[in-house]
Amino acid sequence: MRADAPKRAADYAPLAFPALMLTVFFVVPFGIMVMVSFFQRQPGGFYTPDFVFSSYERFLSAFFGGVLGFSLGLAALVAVICVAVGFPFAYELARTRRRVQVAWLVALLAVLSLSEVIIGFAWSTLLSRTAGISNLLVWLGLMEKPTALTPNFGAVLTGMVYQAFPYTVLVLYPAMARLDPTLMEASRTLGAHPLRAFLTVVVPALRNTILATFIMVFVFALGSYLLPQLLGRPQHWTLSVLITDQAVYQSNLPFAAAMAVFLVLVTLSLVGLALLVGRKESAA
Repeated sequence: MRADAPKRAADYAPLAFPALMLTVFFVVPFGIMVMVSFFQRQPGGFYTPDFVFSSYERFLSAFFGGVLGFSLGLAALVAVICVAVGFPFAYELARTRRRVQVAWLVALLAVLSLSEVIIGFAWSTLLSRTAGISNLLVWLGLMEKPTALTPNFGAVLTGMVYQAFPYTVLVLYPAMARLDPTLMEASRTLGAHPLRAFLTVVVPALRNTILATFIMVFVFALGSYLLPQLLGRPQHWTLSVLITDQAVYQSNLPFAAAMAVFLVLVTLSLVGLALLVGRKESAA
């Protein structure tokens, strides 16, 4: 059933409070950040109101372009891994007994209670040479001597996937639980292999959910800045790390604001793309 379209100004009253909160906590801070990005930086960490493009011109350099490309690629890789692993995991979880579902959901929520700092130091210990996983591999005879597995790109990727995976499952799980089980039964009755039925029935039926989950994890990973510092080398730092460095340690707030504005625009573009794709599929 579709609700009637608003016809009077009073029909928009329920939107007043969300619009006020969005204006106060997003539009105003984002507008201030855009203004600061055009300010002129002065020696000693100060800046004066102006309208210059020096911060954006610096952002277009090869170094920061490389950091931007690495950040986008890393966030996309984290999103692909989380969706590829989380989708079948959530599908099987939705079809287990209720008691098992509750246990797994509590475990995932427990992971969400951990801060990024705790996750980073925990993985740093697990991947270290003195008390890490390599000691277990040596004890099992799979390695000759303990080896430090951090800092490197694999450690950064592992930590970020670990942090984003609970969000992935918790977003996919409600859609999986509502999926009509007769779809799979019908396809298997017609002779389809379970894997083929999963790929040709379940995946297309939840295409919009998969896209929304991918974008959510991508945006979440794009904003991560502690794990790349704790588990990676400087060449593995993301754009969020450089924003913090410019704002806190270099006292270059206009440049940090310019990079933050770009990240917000990338995020909004992805959300807009997801809405456009969803609208086209609904109209089809």
